[in-house]
Amino acid sequence: MLRRCRTLQPVFWAACPAPVAACYSALPQPTEGECRPATTHDGDQSAQEHGPPGAGHALAAPPPSKLGPRPSAKEAREELRRFAGSPRPSPEWRELVRLSHAALQPPGQANPAMLTDSFGRVHSYLRISLTERCNLRCLYCMPDEGVELAPASHLLSSEEILRLARLFVSAGVDKIRLTGGEPTLHKDLVRLVASLSALPGLASIGITTNGLTLGRQLAALRSAGLTHLNISLDTLRPDRFVTLTRRQGHARVLASIQEAIAQGYDPVKVNVVVMRGVNDDEIADFVEMTRHAPINVRFIEYMPFDGNVWSDKKMVTYREMRGAVEAEFGPLEPILSPAGEVARNFRCQDFTGSVSFITSMTKAFCSDCNRLRLMADGNLKVCLFGANEVSLRDAMREGASEEDLAAVISAAVYRKKAAHAGMFELAATANRAMVKIGG
Repeated sequence: MLRRCRTLQPVFWAACPAPVAACYSALPQPTEGECRPATTHDGDQSAQEHGPPGAGHALAAPPPSKLGPRPSAKEAREELRRFAGSPRPSPEWRELVRLSHAALQPPGQANPAMLTDSFGRVHSYLRISLTERCNLRCLYCMPDEGVELAPASHLLSSEEILRLARLFVSAGVDKIRLTGGEPTLHKDLVRLVASLSALPGLASIGITTNGLTLGRQLAALRSAGLTHLNISLDTLRPDRFVTLTRRQGHARVLASIQEAIAQGYDPVKVNVVVMRGVNDDEIADFVEMTRHAPINVRFIEYMPFDGNVWSDKKMVTYREMRGAVEAEFGPLEPILSPAGEVARNFRCQDFTGSVSFITSMTKAFCSDCNRLRLMADGNLKVCLFGANEVSLRDAMREGASEEDLAAVISAAVYRKKAAHAGMFELAATANRAMVKIGG
């Protein structure tokens, strides 16, 4: 019976006569030296993403969870709303399975609302971070002291990424974006794109990259099925690029943009984080890029994350950025945007490309948010600014079935908040550094 309990089928919790503590004592326990210490960004991470699934993964076992009898649907929903959801070792996912089955779906039945939260928002867009590593050190993304990287064995393998992607797509996700760190550093990138693009129902697969090493992979990625491309570039001045990124490579990023245009991407999206006194004097220069080329320049309000020393004095608002564009080029023409779009989209009269503003701080778009984030370590983050996460990695490596994973995802999505906090509260709230979330 212990063996059956360890398969973690939810119906067995009530049927098993053994104490819950005995079930947990049967789970694998860590052995000395099994978890390797984290490395910093400047250490040797050559094998970071590529440890075998589950290798050296055993974590310190938590105290047994008091699962108790199955609650009513109302009780379970209330508990899900109260659930803090901060990252913890398992058995948190088992508790979510139990609550999800009670509140949202009975065991053994499909859950057509797996991606719908308690406010009726349907999530059809999944962003997958492939790695925590990056070959730049952008000021707004990477703390001065760097970040600790998770050991290779704590990151999702390519097979685990594909398993989760298949589950999300089968539930209704039709758009996936691959992020980092820097996703082009992942050795399986082309194979992942090819496998993802073959999933029935997936209409769009994109990548957000800094462009440094993109040029030599772009043709293969295009052939593999990459449909959309965002390139991050915060300055058009080589000397300022070094200051902002603490690395060389400006010419290579510009070359990647031109190569993307040559490969037929339309538009090529260029992400620009605008910071007062840093690069706000280049707004007009970026807009000029859209005059004759299929480029969509996306101006992003500076957002607070751990270690980026955010200040509202550094933030240039949407109103200010738009005013600067219209002062130089005249009134902007609005472009109709689809539901769930995070940007306010415009075009300068007679320009080939377009201009967008991402207004996360001053005009949030939470009411129709359709995004979820799967991070490189396997944690599911339902809001960019939310600290609540649940580990799908732990669930998979401890025997969760597809039904269990669906229940965990359903519970996590259901308890997503109506909106994120204001910018000053966000600045005072612990979150990950942006490089560990994914752009």
